[in-house]
This record gives sequence, structure tokens and C-alpha cells, in this order.
Amino acid sequence: MIQAILYTSNSGYTEEYAKLLSEKTGIEAWPLSKAVHRVDPGAQVIYMGWLMAGVVKGYKDAAKNYDVLAVCAVGMGATGSQLDETRKSNKIPASTALFTLQGGFDIKKLHGIYKFMMETMKNTVGKKLAKKKDRTADEDDMLDMMMNGGDRVTEENLTKVLEWLEQQRRTDTASHIAGAHNY
Repeated sequence: MIQAILYTSNSGYTEEYAKLLSEKTGIEAWPLSKAVHRVDPGAQVIYMGWLMAGVVKGYKDAAKNYDVLAVCAVGMGATGSQLDETRKSNKIPASTALFTLQGGFDIKKLHGIYKFMMETMKNTVGKKLAKKKDRTADEDDMLDMMMNGGDRVTEENLTKVLEWLEQQRRTDTASHIAGAHNY
């Protein structure tokens, strides 16, 4: 049974998703940095982290200390995109559910190296994307977010996560009932 939603957020979009998922499910959400005082080591959790250059920030630490049943990677790309690349680059086991969620972008919320890296990306990738003649709708959205910022956190983006959770609950209930009949 899932005991907590743990997250690492840099500019607030992952935290928004964690709180929204917590509201929808009744599962408490905690920043990974505070979980050590609130969630038992080895507990089954959902981990939510922001994506930076393909890396789900905080995932390795979460996986070391908890039984991560699902990972929600929050980035600028469209919800449901980049699943194979994210799984591979973070070495997320096939047995762990993986979801990508479109978060948002606000250069003013970034600091230090992250701000520098995103300014560089905006100036290189953004300009290249702006010149592209046959952009897709997702590319148009990405360009708009890069150039103008934006928050794409929605309950709708959590649909597949909520469906997966409901399936987990049904499986847990069925296992519990089957176990009770064995006595």
C-alpha cells in the first residue's frame, strides 16, 4: 500500500502536482528532504521529481531509501512524452510505473547554475525552434513556454497516474481479501 507521495521541486510545478495528487487521493505529500522524519525507510511511495537534462532530480535518493512504485517526471515536454528516454537515462526499472507530466517554466524562479543553463537553452534551442518552419503543436507550446514562461499544471495531466493508482488499490483490496480467506 502506498504510504506517501514524495517530491523534489525547484520552481514549484512538481510541488503543485504533488499537492494536487495528494488532494485527489488522500495520500500525504512530503518534500523528499523532509520525508526522513515522516516516512519509514522502505515504505512504498510515489516519487515526483523535476526533469533537468533528462534526469529526474531526487529519484536516485528516493529509490535508495524507499520502495518507489511510480515515478512522475515533471518537465517542459508534453504529458506522456519522453517516457522511454526518461526510463533509460534514470535507470527506472520496468516494474516501476513511469509518468511524464508537463509542468511549466519561469526563468525568474530559477537560481544559479539552473538559471544559467535554462537561459542558454532558451537562447540556443528556443531560437532554433523559432526558425523551424513545420513545428508541431507540442513544439509551438514548448517554444511559447520557453519564450514567455507558463504554468501547464492541470488535474487532467494526472489522469493516467490516477488510473494507475485506482488499479493499485483494486489489486491491494483483492490481495487483502484473498489473504483473509486463507485463515
